[in-house]
Amino acid sequence: MMLTDNRKRKLKEFAELIASDFQTDNGTDLSAIADSEEIPIIHDHYGNAFDGMTVFEEGQFYIHVNLDSVGDPDSGRARFTLAHELAHVSIEEHRLGLSSKQFEPHASTFALNSHNIRVEEEADFFASCLLMPTRAFKEAGAGKKFSLDLIIELSERFQSSILATTIKFADVGTHEIFAVFSKDNIARWYVKSPDFPDWPFRFKVGGTLPPTTVAGEFYTKKDRKFTGIEPIETNDWFYPKWDVDSGMYEQCFYSETYGYVISLVWFD
Repeated sequence: MMLTDNRKRKLKEFAELIASDFQTDNGTDLSAIADSEEIPIIHDHYGNAFDGMTVFEEGQFYIHVNLDSVGDPDSGRARFTLAHELAHVSIEEHRLGLSSKQFEPHASTFALNSHNIRVEEEADFFASCLLMPTRAFKEAGAGKKFSLDLIIELSERFQSSILATTIKFADVGTHEIFAVFSKDNIARWYVKSPDFPDWPFRFKVGGTLPPTTVAGEFYTKKDRKFTGIEPIETNDWFYPKWDVDSGMYEQCFYSETYGYVISLVWFD
């Protein structure tokens, strides 16, 4: 389910209004936001049960963050998890649903297809706006040549995960990109910049990757893990509708911890 432009605008404005009051040199101070709302954050070990969970007990919200899943409390994944849970207590419909018991205690777990669930998509979008306010994000990337290095630089600047930073860049970044998220040679989902060509893909979500792509070769051929910027043909990923004069490139981010691959595709 896709968020409407109007809903995204409202969530963005609200999240960035909150973020504007809690900015530091190290990004948005999420703990200070929780403190301002008197919401305890409990970092503990819960096995593989969840990444984060928001519960409402005896008139009080509590946010639990699972260190067994997210690692260090200051990691990009931990911060995104906390921002996601803060979204559930900040967005009025979520907050009322939890406090009225209309929603069960909400356990959030990392998944490459969590955007298919409406409340999760809203919380993810709100979290990205909270961590990476649009104006600051654009200014940080302005005038810089695009590659995975820029995604990593922005991830470190805003203390967000590579995954969340890639999604944010596709939405508001300074260069048009297409990104495919895959695991075990299966395309789980994708994002693309609004101005990236609207060409048919040579893959389907839930199907295998095109074998001639950089990511496709990684999964299907031995010793084909390329980390640099690789020139590719437009028809490796797409059925192009027109010829282009500029070159197309692909660069992959390999998550050793979670086993997924992000394929970044762009024109020079």
